[in-house]
Amino acid sequence: MKKIYFTSVFILFFTGVFSQYGYRDSNRIGITLGQNQFLLNTKNFKSKSATGWNAGLSMRGNYYNDWDMVYGIQFSENNFLVATNSGFLSNVDVNCKLSSAQLSILFSYKFIENHLSVEFGPIVQVNGKLVTNYSYENKIISGTSLLVKDIEDISKFNFYPTVGITLGVTHFRLNASYQYGINNMLGNLNSKNLGQNFKGNPGILNCNLIIYL
Repeated sequence: MKKIYFTSVFILFFTGVFSQYGYRDSNRIGITLGQNQFLLNTKNFKSKSATGWNAGLSMRGNYYNDWDMVYGIQFSENNFLVATNSGFLSNVDVNCKLSSAQLSILFSYKFIENHLSVEFGPIVQVNGKLVTNYSYENKIISGTSLLVKDIEDISKFNFYPTVGITLGVTHFRLNASYQYGINNMLGNLNSKNLGQNFKGNPGILNCNLIIYL
């Protein structure tokens, strides 16, 4: 997974440098920083959204007339809460943390050059395992017989159709986007004989600042 990170960063950086050298007005490399709100949509247990962070690199290049192409890599820490039983009439929402990397190729339609555009396209995400605080791993998930640690081994890949909007000025822009995961994020659990048919689709709302060099 580390090889994917560094190879992608290397390609984006040098592609962006040479693109800007030849076409300074229409090709730019961007540094992305921001937050995300992650929600796991599932009927197997109760979950709530929580806030995480994003950081990455992107390259925006002129494609055709009012269209750009945006290539990017983004590293994220996603969080969501799972309701657990913690004694008689007491529930605790346990935070589940998911580290991930995304590769994206997006079409961008420019309503106003360098100021307003909309983006859409596919994103592929590589996931790590869910991580929870050690002291909460053996808590029982509300409404089930499962422990929190039983759901940690999630699917390693997901595919997200994405739509977003970007606005700002030449070198500083805000981007808001929504991603919905098509693949079953909990699919790996169905091979572990846990007594349920697991299905869960993630939804991610991102709000990022893009600094174009």
